[in-house]
Amino acid sequence: MEVSDLEFHDGMLGISPAMKLQRLTESPFHPERAIQFDSADASCMRILIADDQPDVLAALRLLLKGEGYETEAAPSPAEILKALRSGRYDLLLMDLNYSLDTTSGQEGLNLLKSIRSIDGTLPVVAMTGWATLDLALESLRDGVSDFIQKPWDNSRLLSVLRTQIDKGRRLREDRRQEREAAHQMEEAREIQLGLVPREIPSIPGCDVAVTWRPSGTLSGDYFDVLRFSERHFGICIADAVGKGVPAALLMSNIQAMVKGFAQSTLPPAELCQRLNSFVCQTITSNKFITFFYAHLDSEKRTLQYANAGHNPPILVRRDGSFVRLSTGGAVLGVRSDWRYNQGEIELNSGDRILLFTDGVSEARDPAGEEFGEGRLIELILSMPEASPRLLKRKIMQSVTEFSQNPLEDDATLIAMRLD
Repeated sequence: MEVSDLEFHDGMLGISPAMKLQRLTESPFHPERAIQFDSADASCMRILIADDQPDVLAALRLLLKGEGYETEAAPSPAEILKALRSGRYDLLLMDLNYSLDTTSGQEGLNLLKSIRSIDGTLPVVAMTGWATLDLALESLRDGVSDFIQKPWDNSRLLSVLRTQIDKGRRLREDRRQEREAAHQMEEAREIQLGLVPREIPSIPGCDVAVTWRPSGTLSGDYFDVLRFSERHFGICIADAVGKGVPAALLMSNIQAMVKGFAQSTLPPAELCQRLNSFVCQTITSNKFITFFYAHLDSEKRTLQYANAGHNPPILVRRDGSFVRLSTGGAVLGVRSDWRYNQGEIELNSGDRILLFTDGVSEARDPAGEEFGEGRLIELILSMPEASPRLLKRKIMQSVTEFSQNPLEDDATLIAMRLD
């Protein structure tokens, strides 16, 4: 089975997989609890002042102290970088001209690159007594937030500092939330991969191969092969509408329900009805799931199944004829009173069965044309002796080449062949 080689860990012992996924993927941001950034609270703001003129440093520190800011001074480029590496500041107010270059501002522009490598979100307000339009534009391109010309106007300077500190706080909070969201998505992915079957139970007289390929971090596809006894097996595949977190959460719940309900004595149609009732009670009206479930008796070589609006699996006979397994009913999650029919079919040596999600058949090329189930059937018929492993690899290769781009939807395949 194709699954990415990743290291998994789980730090939420004693909690069900579905609950873990839900907790980890809930949005960490609550508007009613959000910090209000209407204006900077100067009493807790730290400003680093960088200038090589002692009188300028003294004047700026006196001005800002009177406004309630906490300040530190750095008289040289080396001191600026040392201070930024050892402390955290809400703003850097820096001169662009130092002893090595007193008029062009180039020394300060070069320093900006090192500052940005230390702190990419720190607001930087530049000051110089030799301002030109070119210098101002270049400093803004290099990461300066605003520009103040010496001698400065106290009111304008204070206004600029308040504005840039507010922007800096917002930017840092946005970055923090982005990092947290990315971390939680990775945690959610690890949990989902932990839910994906790592091994397919051995079915006497039947070879099985599976591909599960998410289009993004999380997948809305689900599959499983369940062993009930030495001869009785359950086979299922499903696809939730949508992508990402909502689809993954829904699929984790469906997986838990299948694990809880499925048994050799419960007919596939009855399982679909139970799942449909559950889904209708737990999801919003614009969500649904396609689902296919089958009982395989490997000794009698019979397949009982119910199809809840899923892409009909393809059963190909040794003589090249094929049957679509479509008996069942509508998708799960629309109406709780829907009932499902059940199909049964005899299997013979050399028969092949392909179960798939629409991420395979509905993959599109750059012109918007779908790969289509017709191409899928032609491909199966063109490889009558191929093993399930070879067949599913050839299918995924053909779909990828056809689309000429990474697949836009989750794609899952289960390929089976009877000895």
